[in-house]
Amino acid sequence: MGRKRKHFTNGKYSQASSKAKALSAEPNRSSPTLFSFGDPEPVLSGSWGNYLGTFLEPSGDYYVPPVSQSGLANLLGANAHHGTIPYFKRNRLRQWFKASNTLKPECLANAGFDHSVFGHAYFQKIYNRFDHILRLQHLPALNMRRMKEKDRFCMLRPTGDPIVFAPGEVIQLKEYDPTQQIYGRPQYLGGVQSVLLNEDSTLFRRKYYNNGAHMGYIFYTTDSKLSEEDEKAIKAKIQDSKGVGNFRSMYLNIPDGKEKGVQIIPVGDIATKDEFERIKNLTRNDVLSMWRIQPALAGVMPENSGGFGDIEKISRAYYENEVLPMQDVFMQLNEWLPKGKRIGFDKPEFVHS
Repeated sequence: MGRKRKHFTNGKYSQASSKAKALSAEPNRSSPTLFSFGDPEPVLSGSWGNYLGTFLEPSGDYYVPPVSQSGLANLLGANAHHGTIPYFKRNRLRQWFKASNTLKPECLANAGFDHSVFGHAYFQKIYNRFDHILRLQHLPALNMRRMKEKDRFCMLRPTGDPIVFAPGEVIQLKEYDPTQQIYGRPQYLGGVQSVLLNEDSTLFRRKYYNNGAHMGYIFYTTDSKLSEEDEKAIKAKIQDSKGVGNFRSMYLNIPDGKEKGVQIIPVGDIATKDEFERIKNLTRNDVLSMWRIQPALAGVMPENSGGFGDIEKISRAYYENEVLPMQDVFMQLNEWLPKGKRIGFDKPEFVHS
């Protein structure tokens, strides 16, 4: 008789395995969860980046990842390049995947995305009635957790008990982490500060233009010809210059006024002296470096007439240095698959030429 087990079908799970025990109820997850990496700190100061390994959550059922998984997911929206490069890597992985009944292309692509962003990916073994592996189903890495028991995993849910899988039912592919062997470690962690600095510079510039809540000058007057009503009118005009529609001009006429009775003393000129463009360019280069991708492949516009060089040569180099190693990661699935169910990848045309 085939073993009964939970199967993941069309985004839902069927009957749980008789061998899988229910976990004790966890705190209600129906309320929203907010996440922040916190203030910028050096890696060696004991901050979130200082890897100390993993530990069991309070009930002792599964291990807590050393870095917030939801934080890594939210970080994708902080920067244009950091948010799109994982999709590019996913597409390149899927591009040469051989069609197979064992693993759908979209399952491979989603797992490739998880592996790049979180440092680990998961597949569920789907069995037929004769207890033979029928196919593999991708499991979202965001909520997957390694349980206390060896070779056993569970999936957290927004509400209710986690979904528990039978021993050996889930395949985990992960990046190597020298500090712990429970979860994988994403390769780009060293560039997170650059991603956040890029976001901060954009938000600062947006706030500057949207609300004008900055002190750009000192309006200084010593002219005794100004009445109290005139002072109130000038003050109102200056206050009205902030917010939407800022940078307005103001006309001021003082009959028989003194020379230099009214002076505008600049405090700062962000339009010409800020480091916005320089910060954006430097942090962008850091993001491209931490993902090990050429600017020509990341949608960056060249700043010189020569461009970035031969795009075909760049694509070949990227295939050899990045795509092939990522394919090798997923070729490990064949260790769990029978001979007739194994997966593979085609070679691009430029390899044969």
